[in-house]
Amino acid sequence: MILYVHFGDPQPDVTYRQLIHTLGEFTPVVQALPPDAALADVSGSTRYFGRDAAGLAGLIRMRAAAVFGLDVTVGIGPNPLLARLVAHRGEPGAIRAVPDDPETITRFLTGLPAAALPGVGPATARALSSYGLHTADQIAATPPLTLQRILGTATGRVLRERAAGIDAGRVTTGAPPRTLSAEHHFVRDELDAARQRAALTHLAEQLGARLRGERQACRALTLTVQYADRSTTTRSRTLPESTAHSPQLRAGAHALHLTLGLQRARVRSLTLRASDLGDAASVSRQLTFGPDDDKTRRIEAAADRARARFGQGAVRPASTAGLR
Repeated sequence: MILYVHFGDPQPDVTYRQLIHTLGEFTPVVQALPPDAALADVSGSTRYFGRDAAGLAGLIRMRAAAVFGLDVTVGIGPNPLLARLVAHRGEPGAIRAVPDDPETITRFLTGLPAAALPGVGPATARALSSYGLHTADQIAATPPLTLQRILGTATGRVLRERAAGIDAGRVTTGAPPRTLSAEHHFVRDELDAARQRAALTHLAEQLGARLRGERQACRALTLTVQYADRSTTTRSRTLPESTAHSPQLRAGAHALHLTLGLQRARVRSLTLRASDLGDAASVSRQLTFGPDDDKTRRIEAAADRARARFGQGAVRPASTAGLR
């Protein structure tokens, strides 16, 4: 059986690696899903520990609470997809399971919103909805050729399999990919979208400076928004090219914020995470025909030198004045 362990809020890199190490005490087959989850295959661990998958999940929850103070959620399923889906099917801080039984799996997927399936974003959900496909069981019952006409050949095929609970993927071991993150907590729950964007600009500047200081570039950004009720929303975006250039990071962060469509939401904190890191020296850059980009990069290099000499707050965009 597969465990999908969700740690709640995105964790700092050091804490996240410690959590992965903790899971490794129960099974050597652990796949990191930063910044807030992991998969663990416990098929070979149940006999060793003398417990079933639910019993091991209980031990993991107890260890996470005792050592890290976290109330983790664990989903149990016959494959990674079902373990993930059942983990998110209810309130956080619990153990939920889908047995390896076709009838039970079918009942579990009946009525599951299409948006809950991996790979179904707002645009795909709208396309499916326009054809009256709102739930996983409706998608699974749709002829393959119909789905392929709506979504394309590859996407339609994969989505129909997921809607039926089919997942041929395995838990693949490996060290957690290195990431860099920056976080901003508002003094009070923030309703103003302009102030939220200013905070994102500040976070992008921080990440850009750190990436350039370590001679790294990132290919993906993840934005996590925590609301007044402590619930969170996470969105990720692959950048057009690997970069450590603050304006490109800022544009990516603002685009992620825009996709959330926050309408007067009370935001408590924002976390911006750079992932898929690589050596900046090996990164290719799209050339432009105008001088503006090179000028911006020269200014950026001068600002980095000023920060290195006088501190991180020495140079910053005017819109981020007063932010820490």
